[in-house]
Amino acid sequence: MTHATDIADYLARHERKPLLRFITCGSVDDGKSTLIGRLLYESKQLYDDQLAKLERDSARHGSQGEAIDYALLLDGLAAEREQGITIDVAYRYFGTDRRQFIVADCPGHEQYTRNMATGASTADVAVVLVDARKGLLTQTRRHSYIVALLGIRHIVLAVNKMDLIGYDQTRFDDIAAAYTELADALGIRQVRAIPMSGLCGDNIVARSAATPWYAGPPLLEHLETIAVDHDDAGAPFRMPVQWVCRPDQDFRGYAGLIASGRVQVGDELVSQPSGRHARVATLSVGDSARESVEAGQSALISLDHEIDVSRGDVLAAAASACAIADQFAVQLLWLHDAPLMPSRRYLMKIGTRTVNTQITGIKHKIDVNTQEHLAATRLLLNEVAQCNIALDQDIAFAPYAENRTLGSFILIDRTTHATVAMGRIEFALRRASNVHWQALDVGKAARAKIKDQIPRCLWFTGLSGSGKSTIANLVEKRLLALGHHTYLLDGDNVRHGLNRDLGFSAEDRVENIRRIAEVARLMVDAGLIVIVSFISPFRDERRMARERFGDGEFVEIFVDTPLAVCEQRDVKGLYAKARAGLIPNFTGIDSPYERPQQAELVLDTISEQTDALALKVVDAALK
Repeated sequence: MTHATDIADYLARHERKPLLRFITCGSVDDGKSTLIGRLLYESKQLYDDQLAKLERDSARHGSQGEAIDYALLLDGLAAEREQGITIDVAYRYFGTDRRQFIVADCPGHEQYTRNMATGASTADVAVVLVDARKGLLTQTRRHSYIVALLGIRHIVLAVNKMDLIGYDQTRFDDIAAAYTELADALGIRQVRAIPMSGLCGDNIVARSAATPWYAGPPLLEHLETIAVDHDDAGAPFRMPVQWVCRPDQDFRGYAGLIASGRVQVGDELVSQPSGRHARVATLSVGDSARESVEAGQSALISLDHEIDVSRGDVLAAAASACAIADQFAVQLLWLHDAPLMPSRRYLMKIGTRTVNTQITGIKHKIDVNTQEHLAATRLLLNEVAQCNIALDQDIAFAPYAENRTLGSFILIDRTTHATVAMGRIEFALRRASNVHWQALDVGKAARAKIKDQIPRCLWFTGLSGSGKSTIANLVEKRLLALGHHTYLLDGDNVRHGLNRDLGFSAEDRVENIRRIAEVARLMVDAGLIVIVSFISPFRDERRMARERFGDGEFVEIFVDTPLAVCEQRDVKGLYAKARAGLIPNFTGIDSPYERPQQAELVLDTISEQTDALALKVVDAALK
């Protein structure tokens, strides 16, 4: 056998070695970065130049005196080295004769929990570090909850810094027992507790003489032998369509990463949610044609005839298609500084599809320390909750327990496009499949025709005392005089009935506008010109209201009156009470008003009379 053949065989063996993805997580300063650095060092994964640089960095930035600071192998950001903490997720690749590894070093600080969740989203195993001196902390419990939420089945409890407690077996046993109790509560069944010292290298690559009472494997040996079940290939075929490939008029293919299952040429597939069927004509991976492909491969699929398939659709085995729904029970981890508000609309990205969604209700939030279910009307940063959500369209999905790709999602703020939450689908709500839209013979056009008018929603917004109700009242009187059918929804009047259960918190204001938007939409569907006079302080909710109507049906009217003028008028005495602290969450005082950016009409109540302003609105309504 030649030398070249030996090298080729060696490379082939290493290509075939199984890959294990794992994370290190836990509370701040539990020694996660030090542990991984020591693991790389002890397993001979560092080159001479890396060692030399590590020694220089240790002398300059290290926290171990003249000794090597192994954490510096992972803490690459300047801020991390200056503060001695991990901020971002650091990934490292290494391998042994038995296995390849990708390890993610996750930050421990509470404010970087979203970074930890990102690192955990693709992991097979979680190494949860605990400082032997401190035991289980809140962040340890929070990270463990996220690990369970993401479906990671294998946990290594690394009781670190055993050297600082004299390798006390009793302390180790107490921590292991406490964590086993936590794991049982979270539904985690496979936990391996290992006493170790990242700084001294105990039980990381080899068994330590300092812990003769520990009979289990060291960390690396356990990671090499842990059995991770990847049953995606045996599951029904699912592929979210990432891209529709059409290089010319003779070919149309659908590209994506296969989430589960196996498909071969000739198999019958169904495009979801449309439900159209076709058979596989060709398969290819890269430039190579294939007879079959399976989970984990990126493939290009062409069908034997054209059907309606777009980005975001799911190609599934026809014999075992995905479920379809638009309402779900989910578990949600909130990741944004601004709180979650039920009824506010967000973008939901699931697989390759992005849809509009809203949280229809928070069933309860979960105390990460006790697992207690707590009542909640909002979610704050890093809080976890069971929620109900509703989408604006049907999607193909699978519960997270069955398929990670089609059962996990993120929520995106529609204005800033920031990722605000991550979640998993538990199940579809029964009403999603039991309630259907009833087709009616009489529609909006017929109702409007008999009234001889174009139905519209005239949405007045502005500060309290700006003149909204005064102008809106004049508008209705003029329209009625012209023979038009109208209805005026005034904010104060509605709060005596439909919305009497709502207060003035930000969450209640969101729900207030959601209800009014739905009522106004029904009135427009009835053929009416509906006039809405509400402060409606938030742009997101005014946008949500606009989206409930067809093109040209929604007219946003901003009554632009300065706050000082509104206070001078103060007909109801509300501003005086708000300034005195008697009315909390008062718009313009201690609750914000977000000025419209693209209103159809802006009414200047300082320079023009109300009669003239009312005529402008009437002209816009009848245009």
